[in-house]
Amino acid sequence: MSGGQVVGLTPFFLAPMHDMEEKVIGGLVKPDRREFLRASLLGSGALLVDFDKLNGFARPQNERHDPLGDGKQLGILEFTGESRAPLDTIIGAGLDARLFSDLSRLSPEQLVTPTEKFYTRTCASESLDGGKPWTIKVGGLVQEPLNLTSEDLEKGAKPMGMHLMECSGNTRATRFGLLSVADWIGVPISDLLATQIKPRMDRVMVSGFDEYPMKSATSIPGADWVFTVEQLKASKAFLATEMNGQPLSKDHGAPVRLIMPGWYGCTSIKWVNAITFVNENFLATSQMQEFAARTHQQGVPKLARDYRPAIIDQAAMPIRVEKWFADGRIKYRVVGILWGGSRLVKALEIRFNPEEDYVRVAHFSQTTNDPWSFWSHVWTPKATGAYLIRLRVTEPPVETKRLNSGHYVRSVEVTEI
Repeated sequence: MSGGQVVGLTPFFLAPMHDMEEKVIGGLVKPDRREFLRASLLGSGALLVDFDKLNGFARPQNERHDPLGDGKQLGILEFTGESRAPLDTIIGAGLDARLFSDLSRLSPEQLVTPTEKFYTRTCASESLDGGKPWTIKVGGLVQEPLNLTSEDLEKGAKPMGMHLMECSGNTRATRFGLLSVADWIGVPISDLLATQIKPRMDRVMVSGFDEYPMKSATSIPGADWVFTVEQLKASKAFLATEMNGQPLSKDHGAPVRLIMPGWYGCTSIKWVNAITFVNENFLATSQMQEFAARTHQQGVPKLARDYRPAIIDQAAMPIRVEKWFADGRIKYRVVGILWGGSRLVKALEIRFNPEEDYVRVAHFSQTTNDPWSFWSHVWTPKATGAYLIRLRVTEPPVETKRLNSGHYVRSVEVTEI
């Protein structure tokens, strides 16, 4: 493992995806949901975090009438049953490095994640020499091989806008913190194909530097993904050179990384050093095989052509639950985000336990699928206890594999009503 053991946290990195709600309500066994949740707590019940630091955060968009009126915010409920790994700080090194972004402090007023808090799922290798000129070798089945330099890319770089990135391994074990947004500058792949690259085949492998001095405990060596030219064009893929107004940092892929808007982060190759055009029978790369399950493939296909696009489905989850005193009683406001997919959502619904009905999220409006949209819903629990918060998209009918499985279900313990 590069940089030594990730003390105490490797199990969270290696933990499989668990559907908390399906464990509660699925199958033939139905244990008491409150007993199950209490047994899984990694904290001490309903914790309140330092909500004073949230002062000045805007309320979710389109909240024309605030049902909390002039009420007073008392705190924030901490989500239960999730990892206690630290947020906004690097853990480990090299291939085993992680940084989980703190989503609880997001607001509609600040859509972009500061670079130092943008999630990380691999840090730069100690073997990476950033001092020498960087070259991307373009070869394989092309009319004429060529080398792209950093200077070539800088000449063609342009603002590419804000784009969300989510790691395909973004789970409860990571506190759902492998999800961030940045404002990018780069060179569209379509521009390169139109002016410099003349391929003879329509499949292309994008590769990145991937040499580490120590063996990883969490990843398989290899940083390559195979796309069709049409996939690159349709997603408006680009080679990024800047992030949030500054040159890419080393840990975020400097001097150049691929960005695949709308695709899982495992396809956005860092430290790009080769673009190779390949034939129809090209084998799937080790990275494609490693992330096959997490990108919802059918098994682990041997050929690259048999991989489905690793597109992020429409997804939604709460990012914080605020505790308020308003109108003479305790109330709660659930604030969350929606992202992914390619069609605008008109109706988002929420429920607070499996035996309850879904209700429409009160304050929600989406104008773009990328980066993310905010929503909020004021909630008055009927009793104290553990609650599972789950979302679903009802209009339009779209594919929502992770929402359907309960992947983004989060839980809280309510101790006062």
